[in-house]
Amino acid sequence: MDSIYVTGHRNPDTDSIVAAIAYTALRNACGDREYQAACLGQLTEETQIVLNRFGFQPPKRLNNLYTQVRDLDFDTPPVFSAGVTVGRAWDELQEHPNIASVAVAREDGTLYGILSRTDISDYNMSRIASGVLEEVPLFNLLSVLEGKILNEAGEHTDTVAGEVVIALPQRQENLLFQKQSSIVLCGYQPDLIRRALEMNAACLILCQAELPEQFRDFPTGTCIISTPLDAYRAARLIFQSTPVGRITHTHGLVCFHLNDRVDDVQEMVLKYRHPSYPILDEQERVVGMLSRYHLLRPRRKRVVLVDHNEASQSVPGLDQAEILEIIDHHRLADIQTRTPIYVRNEPVGSTNTIIAGMFQERGLMPPANLAGIMAAAILSDTVMFKSPTCTPRDIKTAGRMARIANISLDELGREIFSASVENKSAEEVLFADYKEFHIAGHSFAVAQLTCVDSSAVLRRKEEFLSLMKTHARQKRFDLMVLMLTDVLLEGTQILYVGDDDAIGQAFGVTPKDNTAFLPGVMSRKKQVIPMLSDLWG
Repeated sequence: MDSIYVTGHRNPDTDSIVAAIAYTALRNACGDREYQAACLGQLTEETQIVLNRFGFQPPKRLNNLYTQVRDLDFDTPPVFSAGVTVGRAWDELQEHPNIASVAVAREDGTLYGILSRTDISDYNMSRIASGVLEEVPLFNLLSVLEGKILNEAGEHTDTVAGEVVIALPQRQENLLFQKQSSIVLCGYQPDLIRRALEMNAACLILCQAELPEQFRDFPTGTCIISTPLDAYRAARLIFQSTPVGRITHTHGLVCFHLNDRVDDVQEMVLKYRHPSYPILDEQERVVGMLSRYHLLRPRRKRVVLVDHNEASQSVPGLDQAEILEIIDHHRLADIQTRTPIYVRNEPVGSTNTIIAGMFQERGLMPPANLAGIMAAAILSDTVMFKSPTCTPRDIKTAGRMARIANISLDELGREIFSASVENKSAEEVLFADYKEFHIAGHSFAVAQLTCVDSSAVLRRKEEFLSLMKTHARQKRFDLMVLMLTDVLLEGTQILYVGDDDAIGQAFGVTPKDNTAFLPGVMSRKKQVIPMLSDLWG
C-alpha cells in the first residue's frame, strides 16, 4: 500500500519534526502501518541534538507531492529480449488484449525499442507475400515448430535462411524446388526427400512424418527437422521464428521515468499521440508501459499536515495531493481540500501537546524515548515555557512526558538551547527556521533563532543584514525580520530590512540601525505576526 506521509512545514523546527515522528508512531501503534514520517527541509542543529539524544533517525526527506508517473496504475506486461521470437511475442500480446505495445530490452534491462501488434501484423503480411525467411537462429525455428533435429548436419547448423517451399508431387521438373537455399516442407514423400537431400537444401522440414530409414545416414549438408504440425501451419509459423529485435522500433522513442510529473507527461502525450510509452526507473531499466487512459484517474499522494496549515509553508505540489488530516496550533490559513477532512487545531504552545493528548485518548502510553523527544519539542516551541503561547496544558504535558522518559526538563532545556551558531554560515542561521507570509497585499518573511546569548549573534549583524537585503530584493518583500529570541533575557533582538516606521508602529519601539529589542517577545506566531497583521490589516 502507498505511504501516507506525515509532514511538518518547510524549514522545520523541532516541534514540526517531532510531531511528524510522534503522530506516525501513534497511527502505526493503532495498526495503520502505511503512515510514514517525513520532513521538508534540513534539520536544525537543535533538532539533531534532540533526535540523537533519544536515538531517533531523521524522517524521510520529501521534496514534493506532485503526482508522478509512479503514482499511475500503468501496465506491466512482459519485457522481451531482442532475441525472442515474433511468435512468442504475439502469444504474450494475446494474453494482454488491452496492451497495444510492449518494450524490448537489452540484456541489462535498458530500453532497446518498442514492439506493437501492428509491427507484428505488418511483418507477417510482408513475409507471407515474399515467401523468404531471413536468417534466424535454429533454436528459434525449433521453438515455433515444436520441432526436433533428426540428423548430424542439423546438429552442426546454427542458423537457417531461404525461400520457404511446400513440396508437392509435380509432373513437370521445372515446377519443383530448384534452389539450394530452399527451406523445404513435405510429408512422407521419399522421392521429394531424396531430391532435397541430394540438392543439399538449406533445411528439410518433415511435417507429421518420420524420416524414412534409408535417409537416416544419407550424406548431406541439409538440416533435417521434424514437426508435429501440418505443412500449411508450419509454413506460416516459420516466419514467426524471426527475433523481435529485427522488427522493433528503435529510433525516435518517447519514454518517461517514474519520477516524471504527470502534468508534464500529459503535454508530451498530447504532442506525440503514440498508443503507449515505455516507463523507465532511475537506472534506465524498463518497468512498464503507459497508455493515455492511465492519465485519466491518477492516484494522488496522501498526506497529513502537522504544525502548519498554510500552503506557502507546506510541501510543493500540495494542490495535487490528497490531504487527509491537519493537526496544528497556528492560526487558520489558506489550505483548501476537495473533501471534508479531520482537522484538529488547538490553542496550545506545541503541536506535540496535542498529539500527546491523542495518545491518551487512545489509551496508549508513548515509549520512553518517544516521550523524551515530545518533551523536548514542547520545551523548544514554548522556549522553556517562557513564550506567551505556552499554556498550563503544555507545562503539564511536558512534565508527564519527562516522567515517562525519566529525564529532567531543566537539563534538557539547557541542552536544547546550547547549540552554537559560531561555525554556521549566515544562510544556515537565517533559513533554519524561516517562514513567509502574505497578508493584506503585503509579502514578508520572519526567521527566528532561539539562543541563550543573542549578543554573540549580533556581532555578525552586518553579515546578516547584507544577506537579508539581497533576499528581500529578490523576493520583493515589503519587510524581512530575523528574530534573535534570547531565553535568558526573555526577549527578542530583531534585525530587519524594510520600513523603520512599520517596525516602530507595529511594536511600539524606536528602531536604530535596522535593529530593535522587544522585551517579553518570545513568539513569532503570537507576538510578531499578529502585530504586523494589525498594522497592515
